[in-house]
Amino acid sequence: MQDRAKPITIVGAGYVGLVTGACLAAIGHRVVVVDRDAGRIAGLRAGRMPIYEEGLATLVAGEVAAGRLSFATDLATAVPGASAVFICVGTPPRPSDGHADMGQVMGAAAGIAPHLAPGAVVVVKSTVPVGTGDEVEALVAAITTTPGLAVVSNPEFLREGVAIADFMRPDRIVVGTSDPRAAAVMAALYRPLTEAGAPLLVTDRRAAELIKYAANSFLALKITYINEIANLCEEIGADVGDVARGIGLDPRIGAQFLKAGPGFGGSCFPKDMLALMKTGQDHGVPLRSVETAVAVNDARKGEMVRKIVRAAGGSVAGKTIAVLGLTFKAGTDDMRSAASLVILPQLQKQGARITAFDPAGMAEAAPLLPGVAMATSAMTAVAGADLVVILTEWPDFAAMDLAAAARAMRAAVMVDLRNLFDPEAATRAGFAYRSVGRTARDAAARREAVAAPVRTGVPVLELS
Repeated sequence: MQDRAKPITIVGAGYVGLVTGACLAAIGHRVVVVDRDAGRIAGLRAGRMPIYEEGLATLVAGEVAAGRLSFATDLATAVPGASAVFICVGTPPRPSDGHADMGQVMGAAAGIAPHLAPGAVVVVKSTVPVGTGDEVEALVAAITTTPGLAVVSNPEFLREGVAIADFMRPDRIVVGTSDPRAAAVMAALYRPLTEAGAPLLVTDRRAAELIKYAANSFLALKITYINEIANLCEEIGADVGDVARGIGLDPRIGAQFLKAGPGFGGSCFPKDMLALMKTGQDHGVPLRSVETAVAVNDARKGEMVRKIVRAAGGSVAGKTIAVLGLTFKAGTDDMRSAASLVILPQLQKQGARITAFDPAGMAEAAPLLPGVAMATSAMTAVAGADLVVILTEWPDFAAMDLAAAARAMRAAVMVDLRNLFDPEAATRAGFAYRSVGRTARDAAARREAVAAPVRTGVPVLELS
């Protein structure tokens, strides 16, 4: 059983490690987060967060003040005595082939091995290829003869922007181990969450590793599918929002991840799909649906560029384009695999001048997007522009005064790649408006269709 008198050590003060450490402290554990980056640890001790995540700074400050959360740089002092040591380091794609680089994971395993207490559980929380737990186990065994050690897979399912809520109210906790004692330690560790209703799935280690990749790839398939349906909607005059709601009401499908847009990005989906494809190839099991989704998503960015160019009258040369949103999604400053990193350079190559604004991501984006002017607000970005592109679905943008924005522009043209605005409202505000998979005419027709049966007394499900 997990002993709350013993601390839990988190290796890695990045996105997963910091959220995991703070949340484990919040449910009553003593937690030490260790990272070799002394500057990062010094910043955390001073209350500075290395990432943007809603509510994280407040949570960390509270747990530090309560004495349950602390930070360190030395494994030799942070690991001994811990009942569980979580490996929460990065697995970035390798530059050579895009597959997961396991250097940090194996380095962390080698670093903690000499300091593990008897009976300690090594928890691999980083997203890793299938079989990594076996490799970590072999590495630890080669370094130390400390008795009773176990290596467990415990994949994370945190969504950037709502990571704290995802940890505290998880839809499932997956633990991969065939060791009953290690399973009991993990069950005790997560008991405050399971007693509140979180399902705990204990399976073998390889299945746990595969669950994370399979889940993310399936969600990415849904995004790819609805984006292709959006293309069809534009050709046949249907509204992709209505189609998504109609199919999402089927409980076998579900409504989440059915929002048309510029394609998926971020730190998880692209690299996890590549890693899953590599695993399939290594075992002679090609995953054609995943391979196709990756190719379709890559092509999606080019489709969005062509949509913008068409809205600009066939050429963006010499025109000023305001871009609202740079991060791969709202609620984060994460620029990894963001659509902006592909779309904006292609527009620049065609002669566009770009001014951009993002509520959280401009510091991260600026060095990645040379030549893009960073504005101080959305209204500053659109002032004098020939066209505005909505690229990330920040709520700040949805609350923007459309009429004022249209008046501030040299030419009031909007390409809404997130379907953030109602087509008719944008048109009334003065915009020549383009979105993804719908038109202003379709919106009017939908409302007329909804109103007609109501007049005859037939009950109807309102879709907007």
